[in-house]
Amino acid sequence: MQKQLRLAGTGGQGQVLAGIILADAAVAYDAKYATQSQSYGPESRGGASRAEVVISDEPVDYPKVIEADLLLCMSQEAYDKYGADTADDGIILIDSTLVQVNPNSDSRIVARPITRVAREELGRAIVANVVALGVIIELTKAVSPEAARKAVSARVPPGTEEANLQALERGRRLARENPDSAQSECGASGVT
Repeated sequence: MQKQLRLAGTGGQGQVLAGIILADAAVAYDAKYATQSQSYGPESRGGASRAEVVISDEPVDYPKVIEADLLLCMSQEAYDKYGADTADDGIILIDSTLVQVNPNSDSRIVARPITRVAREELGRAIVANVVALGVIIELTKAVSPEAARKAVSARVPPGTEEANLQALERGRRLARENPDSAQSECGASGVT
């Protein structure tokens, strides 16, 4: 089993931290192999940001994502730039609060209002990355929920553990919700 995951958005949205948490969950708590890499524009906030995680049951031969099994798009730029680099049977997870999609994609598009849920239900837009992480874990099963909880607790800033654990669990539930009940704002056909 190998999963190649790319988390992309805008600097300041926490994609790098989410990638670190995923890799940490795999290695430290699920006894798997993982690599994590990141890149971002020269701006610390507002520029493009990307984290890549490869998780495997065996040693990882190449540390970068070649063709994503899952692509998280937290910005329109991320979708436009990386959508075509997703495996044909891969998943493109979009934050439907911020991204509109091309319904002609061969990949399965999953639209969830990640930022809206973080802002309106949890009261903190800043935990949107962890809401997205919960959705990713539920969709891919790349790491166990228990490993993810332990990694979140270990990696988020002190004093924010409980808010982030709530965001993780809300993301897992959001992954299982019918898009209509999740009030997905993306109306493209073929979107779940």
